Amino acid sequence: MISAFRFLSYLIPIMAFIVITKGAYVRLSDAGLGCPDWPGCYGRLLVPTTAADISESQILDVRPLETGKAWREMIHRYLASSLGLLILMLAAIASTHRHQLLQSPLLPLLLVPLVIFQGLLGMWTVTLLLKPLIVVAHLVGGISILALAWWNLLNVRRASRGRPDATLLRTVIFALVVLLVQILLGGWTSANYAALACADFPTCHGQWWPNTDFSDAFSLWQRNEINYEFGVLETPARTAIHLTHRYWAVLVTATFLGLILYTLRTAMPDGRLIAWCILALLALQIGLGITNVVRGLPLLAAVMHNGVAALLLIATVTLLRYALPPKRES
Repeated sequence: MISAFRFLSYLIPIMAFIVITKGAYVRLSDAGLGCPDWPGCYGRLLVPTTAADISESQILDVRPLETGKAWREMIHRYLASSLGLLILMLAAIASTHRHQLLQSPLLPLLLVPLVIFQGLLGMWTVTLLLKPLIVVAHLVGGISILALAWWNLLNVRRASRGRPDATLLRTVIFALVVLLVQILLGGWTSANYAALACADFPTCHGQWWPNTDFSDAFSLWQRNEINYEFGVLETPARTAIHLTHRYWAVLVTATFLGLILYTLRTAMPDGRLIAWCILALLALQIGLGITNVVRGLPLLAAVMHNGVAALLLIATVTLLRYALPPKRES
């Protein structure tokens, strides 16, 4: 059982990353409502081949069948369901073999209600027709599962710790908070289809501060439109969202550069290696963000932008664990 626990501890973060990036692909390819019902697709476990296969379903009156989009959505659901089963297996082993594992079962057990709630958010994403608040909450659930699963893996691997350094610890925590806010802003940008609200760089509509509407941009529940696909906000509100995400990226960059420089100057080799990884991911993420704007949101770059954000998160979590004193180890 110890080997099974270790195997699952490695597999689950990989699976969580795949689910996050696949979800981004589904979202960015406009397939979020490829199956307008849940948990099946037009009432079936597998995607129907043609509309004639579901002619008796009233769902067709709401949304015509697009097989490609439907399969993209269902594959994401299959992957997410598999992740949930893996987490249940991990938690069962952790709780029944805790003495053999010499490790607290807390993290695996925390993952169970989290992945269940994530499943509910996945359902509400469809049934509430891509309501932005639900879409962002679904993103938060995904990155939370990834972060906790990665922390569990670090515990399993007995990842190294650095010398006690209160300044490094405070800086990593601040950087992690700033990054999480940026991920939320990125999710809000995507959920409101505001990624192309500014099609030029570094200015927006040829100005540093064009016409914006922040009151509507960050209204959490927004209006009572039936369908939020392709967004419901006017251009000034979408511009406000885009600019907030873009200018917050400046704070993220400055914060992480400070963190990286401090870590390279003071940390032991393991800490410096993590800092170099963070620097590489940060540079890649900035390049992808600019590419998305100037090239009109190419699908590959947009999906990579989501994936690198997840990698940057787990790299920062790794540095956080490195910075924690040994007595804080779970």
